[in-house]
Amino acid sequence: MVTILVVEDTPSEKELLSLYLQDGGYQIIQAENGKEALEKAINNKPDLIISDVVMPEMSGLELCRNIRKSSATQKIPIILCTSKNQEIDRIWGMKQGATAYVTKPYTKEEMLNTVKTIIK
Repeated sequence: MVTILVVEDTPSEKELLSLYLQDGGYQIIQAENGKEALEKAINNKPDLIISDVVMPEMSGLELCRNIRKSSATQKIPIILCTSKNQEIDRIWGMKQGATAYVTKPYTKEEMLNTVKTIIK
């Protein structure tokens, strides 16, 4: 089964995204910030990480850079999922190591299609 690490500091957002992914048949691990996510990524080796950008302790962009620096995690694809919807934000996110960039609000179908494209 494909395991996805969901990194989101807003509880309602984290639960909604997790529900969408569980409905899509994925196993979910959750983290509330980038620091916790980095530890879980190293310990659990998820198949994919979906992360918010603006979070306390470590942002999603910092998480991307740290994931890419470690030989243990550098190949894990990352979807940044954020309300930062300017083109410059998307470009910067991709430069930090994101595989895909999804803006909020998103639909269940949009998220699941993005995940399926990356997991293939």
